[in-house]
Amino acid sequence: MTDTIVKSGDQRSYRMSNIDMMRGLVVIIMAIDHVRDYFNYVGGGVSISDPGIDAAFYVTRWITHLCAPVFVFLAGTSIGLMQERRTKSELSKFIFIRGLWLVFCEIFIISTALSFAIGGEPALGGNLFTFMQILFAMGVSMMLLSGALYFGPKICLLLGMIIIFGNSLILPMWPSGNPFGGDNDPAWITILSPGGFVFEPFYFIVIYPPIQWFGIMLVGYGSSYIFKKPPVERDTALIKIGVVSILLFFALRLSNLYGDANLWEVQDLGVLSTIFDFFDVTKYPVSLLYTLITLGPAAIICAYADRCNGWFKETLVMFGRVPFFFYVAHFYLIHMLSVALGAYQGFEVSQMLHAFPFYPQGYGVSLLGVYFVWLLVLAILYPLCRWMMKIKKSRRDWWLSYL
Repeated sequence: MTDTIVKSGDQRSYRMSNIDMMRGLVVIIMAIDHVRDYFNYVGGGVSISDPGIDAAFYVTRWITHLCAPVFVFLAGTSIGLMQERRTKSELSKFIFIRGLWLVFCEIFIISTALSFAIGGEPALGGNLFTFMQILFAMGVSMMLLSGALYFGPKICLLLGMIIIFGNSLILPMWPSGNPFGGDNDPAWITILSPGGFVFEPFYFIVIYPPIQWFGIMLVGYGSSYIFKKPPVERDTALIKIGVVSILLFFALRLSNLYGDANLWEVQDLGVLSTIFDFFDVTKYPVSLLYTLITLGPAAIICAYADRCNGWFKETLVMFGRVPFFFYVAHFYLIHMLSVALGAYQGFEVSQMLHAFPFYPQGYGVSLLGVYFVWLLVLAILYPLCRWMMKIKKSRRDWWLSYL
């Protein structure tokens, strides 16, 4: 087995290749879903009742569920590993500022990339489309963790488990909003439930309520000790955690008693539709069962990550060392490519300078076309991400810690 700590001339810190590989894997899978948004948008869910969703689309959408929880969990793990080279007060200050930075980026950098409607979205009353998704959830979680880390990893792990497992008790009593409905939901409900509200000139669409994601980050932080173990012990622990999580998912899901608001049932359309319904767990807001069936397999994959070698692993590790750079760049690139496709298909450029839910009818490509564009996006970003990785390996500038 290869050594998990890879120095490779990195002047900023040591790196763990299995964590970087997992990050790289989830960011390129994530890009599939965002390409789908801009080239074949049929909604954010995987409902089997939607005639626009076939097996290929369902699987494409479902595998991208892995991305957000893995990324948030590993962010917590990385913060835990940072404790070996920072004092608690230094770490607290760093992650609080980084959290603020991520929220700022979500509002002003990512939302601009998503919309291109700098004068406001007509469908949102002329307000600016402000999409509060994973960077927002991670940013808020980091700011909360900057205080919680003083309790220590064990208490944080316990608090995270309480949030993840207790979430399903609170949500049935919590008001739900309508993010894209044009309504002005109370802002406070978006702590736990998706919603949309106006704070002029912004229309905030919150689809990643932060508290549940904070729970996942807490568990990642509290579990960082696992990654400090010798490789064999670490991998064994990850496999056991993964298997237990998957078994618990099946036990709870089969019972239909707890863990997800979207209950499953045998479908008249056949076995495949029943399987689809069984795995149609809730991401917005993230449920217990969603967390188990995403982090469980991810733990097992991570346990075997160090056994991979060659160009594929090197490519994933490269992308995994510059995830923020990739995240920002891929949104701008995808949107620009969609504008070009829209013009090619005969639409006015002005029709494409909007967020994807407001794209014109008749625009888009097949799912096969989505995968083609996805590969094109990865090919274009590969040299840029490699360039950024080399900069981060060779320099210690303070601002590189925020990219």
